[in-house]
Amino acid sequence: MNLPVTTSCSAIVAWYEQLSPQTLPQLHQLYAPDAWFQDPFNRIQGTAAIEALFQRMFHTLQQPRFVIRERIEQTDKAFLVWDFTFLWQGKAMSIHGGTLLHFAPDGRVTSHRDYWDAAGELYEKIPLLGALLRRIKRHMA
Repeated sequence: MNLPVTTSCSAIVAWYEQLSPQTLPQLHQLYAPDAWFQDPFNRIQGTAAIEALFQRMFHTLQQPRFVIRERIEQTDKAFLVWDFTFLWQGKAMSIHGGTLLHFAPDGRVTSHRDYWDAAGELYEKIPLLGALLRRIKRHMA
């Protein structure tokens, strides 16, 4: 059965906004078995590797949550703009980013690439490292 991409995109958005350790197994219904995932820290392939990445996220971070702010859809791809919030060592953190998704004819994700600024959204919020990065940024501006 071929699912229209809008259904897949809606399903992906709903899944990410409800993502939890309990909903994680649904990833195998939404992603093709050999799907690619890339973000500033990872480049992995396959639903088992992607699921393991999210399992580590739930193990490492407290209360991780995605809020999809915008989405742009085309025939076989979509771009999502999101906010990712979580607690890390008791401190509230937020990352703003975007995801480019490519879909197979059956509507499952074949490629997932996250775009976000690791330095500005994460490293600059770490006390000593952040001060150094902000200083370098000011010097280069």
